[in-house]
Amino acid sequence: MKEIPMQKTFDTIINDVDMLQNLEVLGFTHMMPIQEESLPLVLEKKDLLARAKTGSGKTVAFGLPLLLNLDITQRYKIDSLILTPTRELATQVSNELRKLARYKENIKILTLCGGAPLRAQANSLKHGAHIVVGTPGRILDHLDKKTLQINQISTLVLDEADRMLDMGFYADIQKIIEQTPKNRQTLLFSATFDEEIKKLSHEIQKERVEIELESTNSIEELYFDASKFNKDTLLINTIKHYEPKSCIIFANTKVKTGEIEGLLLSLGYDAISINSDLEQIDRDENLIKFSNASATFLIATDVASRGLDIKNVELVLNYDAPHDSEVYTHRIGRTGRNNTQGRAITFTTKSAKGFSDIDLHVENKSSYKASMQTLCISGGKKQKLRAGDIVGTLIQQLGFEKEDIGAINVTDFYSYVAIEKKSLKKVKDKLKECNIKKKRFRMWLI
Repeated sequence: MKEIPMQKTFDTIINDVDMLQNLEVLGFTHMMPIQEESLPLVLEKKDLLARAKTGSGKTVAFGLPLLLNLDITQRYKIDSLILTPTRELATQVSNELRKLARYKENIKILTLCGGAPLRAQANSLKHGAHIVVGTPGRILDHLDKKTLQINQISTLVLDEADRMLDMGFYADIQKIIEQTPKNRQTLLFSATFDEEIKKLSHEIQKERVEIELESTNSIEELYFDASKFNKDTLLINTIKHYEPKSCIIFANTKVKTGEIEGLLLSLGYDAISINSDLEQIDRDENLIKFSNASATFLIATDVASRGLDIKNVELVLNYDAPHDSEVYTHRIGRTGRNNTQGRAITFTTKSAKGFSDIDLHVENKSSYKASMQTLCISGGKKQKLRAGDIVGTLIQQLGFEKEDIGAINVTDFYSYVAIEKKSLKKVKDKLKECNIKKKRFRMWLI
C-alpha cells in the first residue's frame, strides 16, 4: 500500500530525551496530523474536542501528554481516567500506553472492563494506579462499590465518544463525571461531530479548543452494482481481482457472516468470522488470528467496526451496505490506517459517488491461504510469561528460526504466537508441551 507523506518529528514539540528515545524504539519518529495539531494544546492542559477516525494516532495524541505531565512522586495516585466504549478498545489503549510508558519506571496503568472479575480488579485498585482505562459500566461498578476514587484526577479522556453515546452510555458518563473535580482537563475524541457530541462537549468542557482534521485520500472508495450479479459471485470475483493479503468483509446479520465464512472456507480460503454469538474467548482468538496473519479474511457484523487494533488491512468489503453514513465511516476506517493507503468496496444497488463498472479480472487461481498459523500456549501474564521468554523457548527447545516467528499476543492466561506454516512441519511432533522459565506449559495449534 502506498505511503502518505510524513509529518513533523516529535522532537519539535517534546523535550524529554527519554521519551524521544522510547518513541524512536517504537518506530514513532514523525507525527500524524492529529498528533501535530493536538499535542501542544493537550500539553498546555487545554480542553480539547477533536474529530479523528480510528487509526489516526489519537491514542498517542492524548497518551503522551498524560504520561509527560504525570507526577509519579505521588505514588500510585490516579491522575487520569480514560473512558472507551468497548473492552477491545480499552485493552488496545492500555497496551499502547504501556509501550509509551516504558520511558520511565514504575508507571502503573490499570484496565477496568467486563470479562474480568470485579473482586480481582478491586484488589488491584487497592495498590493504586496512575492511569485507569475502562468502559463506563465497569467504572460505575467500582465507583458504586467505593473501590475506585476519581475525585482528584487531573485529566478525563473520552475516546470514541460518539460510539459511547450510540451505545446508550450518556447517563453513565454523566454519573462518572459528577465524581471528578471541576477543574480537570477534559479531552473528547470522536469520529463524528453530531449534535449529541456537541451537546456533551458544552456540558462537560470549558473553553474547549476544537480540532476537525480534513480527511486525507488514504482510502479509495468504490461502489459495485450488486444488482447485475449474484452477490457471492461478485464477492469471489472482487477478491480474485484485488488479491488482498488482509480483508475484512462486513455483513448486516450474524447468519450472513456464517454463510460467507462457509463459502470462503469451501474454496480453500483462510477465513474466520466474529459476531455477538461468539463467546468472548473465541472472539478474542479469532481477532488475534486475523491480526497476526493466520487468516486472510475476517467476516464480521458491525460489532467489529469499532475499537479494534488491526493493522495493515488492505481491503474493507461491504457485502451488505450499512444502514447509515456513520456506520459506513467506522467500517471503512479499518483500512487506510497509520499512514497507509487502503481500499473500501461496497456492494450496492443504489447510485453513489465513485460507482464503478470495473471489469474484474478473475484468472487468479490463488487459494488465499494465510502464511502463518497460530500457536497457543497455556500461560500468560498471570504466569509471568513475556514475549522474550516465549521466543527464546521456541528457538532453543523447538528449533525455530527467529524469522519463523511472527506477532506474539500475551493475555492474562494464554499466549498466542504466529508461526510460519512451512516451518511447523519440522517441529509438529514437539508441539505438545515445553518448559518456559522452568515451568511446564501445554501448546497446541488453533
